[in-house]
Amino acid sequence: MGHKISWTHRCDDGVKREVRVDITHGGTKWQFKRKDQPRWDYDSAPTREDWDTLEELLARRARRGRATNLQKTVRKMRSKAGV
Repeated sequence: MGHKISWTHRCDDGVKREVRVDITHGGTKWQFKRKDQPRWDYDSAPTREDWDTLEELLARRARRGRATNLQKTVRKMRSKAGV
């Protein structure tokens, strides 16, 4: 069973960037799309800021009593990725 999390932020150049993450027990699937690009990017690696945002969103969910195990899973995946 997967968990989907997404967010949007504004890049340094002012263009909005949407990030989608599909988290499963087998790993994560990251997707990125800038408003000035026609297609989703499935190949780029997530930045340190992307990982930080994902962990922050999961921490908020954990405080509300959800996603505690998911938060631990993501931390393990991040450490394996070396970020």
